[in-house]
Amino acid sequence: MSLPESAPEAIVPSQIAPPAHPSIHDGRNGALAALAAYLLWGFLPLLFRQVEAAGSVMIVAERTLWSLLLLGIILMFRGGFGPVLALFSDRRRAWGTLLSAVLLAANWLLYVWAVQTGQVLEASFGYFINPMVNVAMGMVLLGERQNRLQTVAIGLAIVAIIIQAIGLGSVPFIALGLALSFGFYGYFRKTAQLGPASGLFAETAMLTPLALAFVIYTFATSGPGIHADPYYMSLMVLTGPATAIPLLLFAFAVRRLRLTTIGMFQYLAPSIQFLVAIFLFGEHLNGLRLVSFALIWLSLMVFTYDSFKRRKRGVTAPAV
Repeated sequence: MSLPESAPEAIVPSQIAPPAHPSIHDGRNGALAALAAYLLWGFLPLLFRQVEAAGSVMIVAERTLWSLLLLGIILMFRGGFGPVLALFSDRRRAWGTLLSAVLLAANWLLYVWAVQTGQVLEASFGYFINPMVNVAMGMVLLGERQNRLQTVAIGLAIVAIIIQAIGLGSVPFIALGLALSFGFYGYFRKTAQLGPASGLFAETAMLTPLALAFVIYTFATSGPGIHADPYYMSLMVLTGPATAIPLLLFAFAVRRLRLTTIGMFQYLAPSIQFLVAIFLFGEHLNGLRLVSFALIWLSLMVFTYDSFKRRKRGVTAPAV
């Protein structure tokens, strides 16, 4: 998961230059922040499963509204509304942000729906293949040329996807949908050139009219529903911090760690989701699907080894 579901969600590591010579103090704090961010992302399905009675569309609508509120408060204290206002005055950047907002909403909706329908294993597979999707996008959209190890990694990922499809008995639409939506999200997100908090604020602001309209419509046609229960409502409110806090921790970490170090952390969240799906949600893992996961892990090992080798030689990997 090059960027996690919620890092997964509003910042592209290649936009941020880590310090050339980070101090031990910075490195330790960055590693702790990255660990915390990916742990929170990994256990996020537990929160969504608790509020599944609300339905995936309502959860995404509430997540949008509460994220906007929290990020607005953060920006208010940090004086960060200037870049957001500048964005809305630039038509090209605004359209790019709107595209990234739509892709982000699609990613959120598909992920929440996967959790609610007991398909967290396939969702975790989607985030495992995301780094390979980013590399493939660089080849197709940006004309980037890959070295031998990167080609091997992509080939293994393709085989893993085919085996996953055989194991499922159908095309893994959830995994591919999550990986592609997040890959294209990162691609369009780069055009806005905003920080993580201000960028996510701009995206959620664009989604807010639809989210608010859906909540009001549901109230008008079906009554308060889950909102009348203080326990469930508190969990709904929690979706805002659950979105924004890992993002800010990730932004803190990526400024203090090398990107290759961040790359090692990025596999933690889908690994946790994999274990949560099997041991807490009781999802079935047949032999073919296990083989597909083994191949994607091998693909990621090859990809990570290549990244370290390139870093050691002082070769910058192509940004996607």
